[in-house]
Amino acid sequence: MKKIFVLFIVCSFMQNNVFAQLIHISTQENSLIFQITKHKKVVQSHYGKFLKNTQGLENMILVYNEAYPSFGNGQNDEVALLVNHDDGSMATDLFYLSHQQKKDDNIQTTVIHLKDEKKAFYVDLYFEAYANENVIEQWVTIHHNEKKEVNLSQFASSAIGFKATNYYLSHFYGSHSKEMMLSEERLTNGIKILETKRGVRTTEYENPSFMLSLDALAQENSGEVIAGALAWSGNFRFSFQVDDKARCQIISGINPFASTYYLPSGEQFETPKMILTYSDKGKNKASINLHRWAKKYNLRAGNELRPIVLNSWEGAYFKFDAVKLKSMMDGAAEMGVEVFVLDDGWFGNKYPRNNAKAGLGDWQVNQKKLPKGLDDLIDYTTSKGMRFGIWVEPEMVNPKSELAKKHPEWILQRQNNRKKLLERNQLLLDLSNPKVQDFVFNVVDNLLKKHPKIAYVKWDANRHIQNFGSTYLSAKKQSHLFINDTRGLENVLKRLEKKYASTIFQACASGGGRVDFGSMKHTHEFWASDDTDPYERLFIQWGTNHIYPPIATAAHVTKSPNHQTKRETSLKFRFDVAMAGRLGMELRPDNLDEEEVEFAKKAIALYKDIRPIVQFGDLYRLLSPYDDDGYAAINYVSRTKKDALLMVYSHTHHRRYERNFVKMQGLDPTLVYKVEEINKDSKKSHISFNNQLVSGEVLMNRGIWINLRKPLQSAIFKITETKPN
Repeated sequence: MKKIFVLFIVCSFMQNNVFAQLIHISTQENSLIFQITKHKKVVQSHYGKFLKNTQGLENMILVYNEAYPSFGNGQNDEVALLVNHDDGSMATDLFYLSHQQKKDDNIQTTVIHLKDEKKAFYVDLYFEAYANENVIEQWVTIHHNEKKEVNLSQFASSAIGFKATNYYLSHFYGSHSKEMMLSEERLTNGIKILETKRGVRTTEYENPSFMLSLDALAQENSGEVIAGALAWSGNFRFSFQVDDKARCQIISGINPFASTYYLPSGEQFETPKMILTYSDKGKNKASINLHRWAKKYNLRAGNELRPIVLNSWEGAYFKFDAVKLKSMMDGAAEMGVEVFVLDDGWFGNKYPRNNAKAGLGDWQVNQKKLPKGLDDLIDYTTSKGMRFGIWVEPEMVNPKSELAKKHPEWILQRQNNRKKLLERNQLLLDLSNPKVQDFVFNVVDNLLKKHPKIAYVKWDANRHIQNFGSTYLSAKKQSHLFINDTRGLENVLKRLEKKYASTIFQACASGGGRVDFGSMKHTHEFWASDDTDPYERLFIQWGTNHIYPPIATAAHVTKSPNHQTKRETSLKFRFDVAMAGRLGMELRPDNLDEEEVEFAKKAIALYKDIRPIVQFGDLYRLLSPYDDDGYAAINYVSRTKKDALLMVYSHTHHRRYERNFVKMQGLDPTLVYKVEEINKDSKKSHISFNNQLVSGEVLMNRGIWINLRKPLQSAIFKITETKPN
């Protein structure tokens, strides 16, 4: 009787859920497929490998939840949407109205229109599928024609589901100077939450990204992996729910914490975009998908080489004058640096910026410190064949500033006259206020108009939102602050992007506080961490480049012992680690001896030769610094596969024959390559066959035995296609 009962349930389910239509969102290698049921419900049927022939899928039993699950329709799991309607009811039940699809070159656009069963309440699901990059963007717009405004309590960007035997979640956590640490854990029944509630500088502790491996632990080059990242610089929330049927549902979007949104009739609420990709070839392929997509569609000038920068911060901090800066410029130019960036401390007169306690908000050149102004420095920089860059932090204000005294109402403040909470001796301006947005825009606009030769802007942000409260927003709409402040920043960056298309912008926020696709859309690069210790950077850059491309990852050579950790490392090791991203420097060149200057000159010239491979090529992760063998290794391969780089790092002691064979990835097995060690600090090579010819097949399948024995040693190899003799 039990078997008959089960069959009856299945047959009944199928009969009442006959699927009339499929909505197929596809790239070259990925398919996301929704089905429209007989009762006009839209449910996810498949997300994974591309399905060329979907015949029979429309008859299969429902596995996943609705495309956009809402509260009040019998859904007992996590929901994407929670609404309090104008009559006080909290039930929303969305049904299919229509959908449209169009293909424009590489991008397929899909819109699915949903409507509540009883009310004039609408949700539109948007998808853009990038064929060559195998990336799908999803976002949502919400609008209604109810008589009064509605309250949105949850409003996710995406809801996707999977069915597997096990789920392993890789995510990225940290703190100041320890960003993007990699963690992998098996998901068990229940709900795993990744979120931030900090408002600004949100990626320092949890990054809005993940990788989910299906069935088994994540591998670099095998297995099914889904990678996701939210293009949003504010609070985010990802929920991963594994239910009693071993299904995993992922809901991603803005964190609804303290963010109830009041939506008037006739107005529209749009969520940020969720970026998704699927790989059946492991994590590394998912990373390549995201990197290729970002460089083409979500990074300013992603097709342009990034210059080599010398930033003044660790070389001078606040203690500088024009003489010291020009000395740094002299050394930078001699070594081949292309941009000199003046960091914090150049502004403020009544309240001079000689430390972090004063001056933020008063963006006049400090006349005592720089009596000849910025143009004197800019002209000197250009006379040395370099471009000039400058540091700003226009969202912030010190209480000890003219701005704070003139416009106290522009400052985010705790309500009911509570004492303001300082962090780094500063407060936040209220970017939900259009007047404040104009002020922040004008800070940078006036600077660039007055000094048109400024070619680079480092945009910093050094605190979170703790003084929650806006004098601009009404008492009822204080809960809009987290969202509107982030949107206010986006508005400013968009205006500057439009007006100053050729000016390079770096997103910095106490280091890695703005490492996200939201900021990256309007900037050229990000500062991955204030920790510049090369050993620490192996881990930071390893995690960062799982999601975000190396071309945007600023990595600097600094003094030894390192300012943060006091660790001593060779100049070669510092260069070899920094060359894995956008190479820069952050020291006083006159602190280097003659031998070090000569090494730096050669290393910088070398990077100029290889940077097209680093910045435009594909990254392959070979040996993880997290593993017990004490090595890390990566390689880059050009899109033509004719040129490659292999970078290997030893970070512990290895006994006499304790070495790994490093097997490269991404080469053409049919080609023959010349293997040449570069950036050497001695005549002896770390391999026995330097400058010899080796097939791509051998390099990938047999591998290279590299003689790195000591801690904090490294080697870089250039791999170049060569015709065999």
